[in-house]
Amino acid sequence: MSAVIRKPLEEAVQPDTIGAEARCELAGSSRGGAVVDGTGAGAQSVQAGNQRGGAKADADRIGSAAGNAAALSPMRNRIRLDQYDQSWYSRGKSGLFVLLWWLVQGSLFRYSLHPMYAWRRFLLRLFGAQIGKGVQVRATARFTYPWKVSIGDYSWIGDDAEFYSLDRIEVGSHCVISQRSYLCTGSHDIADPAFGLITKPVVIRDGAWVASDVFVYPGVTVGVMGVVAARSTVTRPVPDGEVHAGTPAVYVKQRFVQTADEAARPAVRRA
Repeated sequence: MSAVIRKPLEEAVQPDTIGAEARCELAGSSRGGAVVDGTGAGAQSVQAGNQRGGAKADADRIGSAAGNAAALSPMRNRIRLDQYDQSWYSRGKSGLFVLLWWLVQGSLFRYSLHPMYAWRRFLLRLFGAQIGKGVQVRATARFTYPWKVSIGDYSWIGDDAEFYSLDRIEVGSHCVISQRSYLCTGSHDIADPAFGLITKPVVIRDGAWVASDVFVYPGVTVGVMGVVAARSTVTRPVPDGEVHAGTPAVYVKQRFVQTADEAARPAVRRA
């Protein structure tokens, strides 16, 4: 009888034991979850640290940008064009004569027919230019003050070539000044707040070729048979017989192979 009673009692106790084990497992799971939560909290701490580091880096970049902006702030302007003065400069002719030339250049010269080279030579000579025989000047070429220009025999002046002749421009014989080239004799002093005028002559020696769209700086001389390649900017003299190219133009090669007599002459240092 007691054995029969004891067995149901043991069975009655058994579910409690299983429940206790389940509760232990649940508690263990809770502790595991806490560990996981702890790991997540650590990750969040790292992420927060990264965010703080990123914020500091952003602040550093903003501070650096602000410093650069301060360093690059515009300078105070010192240029005073209202003080510009070229009263010392002489155009060589009266204002009325200058206006008359510009009128003729924009009409009788500019709209003359293509083969009328003799007519254009006549007009240039009429206004004081020294023009040699056989010179061919295209109708669209422009001369600021032709009385400051001389061109030797059989030279060619191409379409839209510009002779900005505030100072003397001397072109030798058998020269070619190609289309859209600009011979410039005037500039300004960039270190002068009043932007003072500077003029220097340009000289193109016999047999030289200034190719298309070349800009020749004031004071430059292109030597005998010198060549300046298309779209170059000439800031320094070009010695005799040399080919220069680029911006600024630099030596490329000799135009011709030297003869024995030329080779025997002393070498000229390249500019």
